[in-house]
Amino acid sequence: MAAPTPHEVAVLALETTVAFELGLPHAFLGGAVDADGHPLYRVRVASEDGGPVRTSAGYLVQPDHDLSLLETADTVVVPGIYGGPQMDGRSLSPAIADALTRVAGRGRVVSICTGAFVLAAAGLLDGRPATTHWMHAAAFTAFFPQVDLDPDVLFVDDGNVLTSAGNAAGIDLLLHVVRRDHGSDVANSVARRRVVSPWRDGGQSQFVDRPLPEPDGAGTGDTRAWALTRLGEPLPLADLAGHARMSVRTFTRRFRQETGLSPQRWLTQQRVALARRLLESTDTPVERVAAEAGFGTTASLRQHLHAAIGLAPLTYRRSFRGAPATDRAATPM
Repeated sequence: MAAPTPHEVAVLALETTVAFELGLPHAFLGGAVDADGHPLYRVRVASEDGGPVRTSAGYLVQPDHDLSLLETADTVVVPGIYGGPQMDGRSLSPAIADALTRVAGRGRVVSICTGAFVLAAAGLLDGRPATTHWMHAAAFTAFFPQVDLDPDVLFVDDGNVLTSAGNAAGIDLLLHVVRRDHGSDVANSVARRRVVSPWRDGGQSQFVDRPLPEPDGAGTGDTRAWALTRLGEPLPLADLAGHARMSVRTFTRRFRQETGLSPQRWLTQQRVALARRLLESTDTPVERVAAEAGFGTTASLRQHLHAAIGLAPLTYRRSFRGAPATDRAATPM
């Protein structure tokens, strides 16, 4: 079988680009391969004029390309920038703004952390939902009041324009892009190689207090692992707390400290993730997917899946792998 044509990704390196974030697209998009090991993305770096740019770490990087790279890119990723007048749009050149606008018109634009300032300065976020690192939210709102900024979430997927919060949230967003393009199996494979969490919901709060584990190992981690093997069963809060040998009140408090979520919301997210994997990678009938993921009925699965990603189960399945014959003949879910 012939190798697929890779999706072209351009990473735009601006002056004072955040060094860590500059390498994330290559690591997470460039690391995605199909079942035969063929790369699914080709990731290249450009600066405005092809010249070197200084990073937030103090050293220079020399990209191999200039803005002309963006003319053939399917996706452009803008890493964060560290300070300077370009964060309020005063030094964003018309050439960069025009190039990003053209990409958004035919493809996809992604920002990590304060890269959202660049997209906003180019006018790409006007009237749209977006996010950035919570530490810069006040400045962002002052500079760009026309943007519907949500400083609480990890990332925002608004179709062809996607924004994320800080470093780790940039990883979450890039894995989300891989998952959206190629499904959970490919995204999970990338995450495993990079030893990161394969899935965190974009709506999860940036403000998560994760204390170090207590010396005696007390916590909810074992109970979460136990629950993941029983998602198809009823898992009332009392049973979870009992497994952890805690009172319901203590368990709920520690669970939120460790995950940033209530036990019920965490369970729903894990069940949605399981349902998505089953829809993407198996021919399991929708009714059975609902049961195995712990939603009980197709109506409940449809409600939760639509709330999470805006699609019905069969629509989601078709978007990844085409509907099997049994599903095509069934009543739409």
